[in-house]
Amino acid sequence: MPFPQRLLNPGEEVAADLHPHWLYFFGPVLAFAASVVLGIIVLVAGPEGGVGSFAKWLTLLALALSAGWLLVRYLRWLTTNLTITNDRIVYRYGLLAKQGMEIPIERVNNVSFRQGILERIFGNGDLTIESGGEDGEQFFSHVRQPAQVQRLIHAQMDVNEHRRFPAAAPVATPVNVADELERLEAMMTRGTLTREEFEAQKARLLGR
Repeated sequence: MPFPQRLLNPGEEVAADLHPHWLYFFGPVLAFAASVVLGIIVLVAGPEGGVGSFAKWLTLLALALSAGWLLVRYLRWLTTNLTITNDRIVYRYGLLAKQGMEIPIERVNNVSFRQGILERIFGNGDLTIESGGEDGEQFFSHVRQPAQVQRLIHAQMDVNEHRRFPAAAPVATPVNVADELERLEAMMTRGTLTREEFEAQKARLLGR
C-alpha cells in the first residue's frame, strides 16, 4: 500500500516508498516449505493405523500454522512502509490499527547502516537514523539497499536545506570560504559529493 497522497504537505514530494526486504519472509516460508515436505513424507511413507493418523493430523496442523504465519507476515509486509520525502521520514505499519512515526528531515543528524556478508549479497540491511527529536535514535530492520537509502536521505537533507534557505544573489551575499569548505566537506562525507567534485569546488573557492 503506497503512502497516501492526501497525507503529503504542500510542496512535499515522495522520494522513496519502501516495503521491507523479501528476506522478511524467510522464517515463515522456510516453516511452510518444511511442513509441505513433512506432509509428503507422512503421506507416502508414514506408518498406518492410529500412529499414522496422528502423524497426519499433526502434519496438517503444522501446515495450517505455517500457512497462517506466512499470511500474517505478508499482511504486515504489505502494510509496512518506510517513506522518504523532501520534508520528513515516515514509518507506518498496521493493517487495521495504523501506527507510525515521522522524523522531520531537518532534524536528522546522522544516518548509518549495517550489513553482514549475506545481507550484502541479498541487498538487505539495518538502518539507524539519529535525530534531534525526543526519541533520538530510530532503528529500522529489513531495509532494501540500505546504502542507497542512506545516500537518498542525505540528498533530501540537502534539498530541504536549500529549499528552506535559498541562496541569495552572489553580489548581495559574500561567501565565507571557511564555512563553505566545511559544508562541502560534510557533503562529501555523506556521499552527496564525490572526492573529485569536492576538490573542484574547493579550488573554485580558494581561487576567488
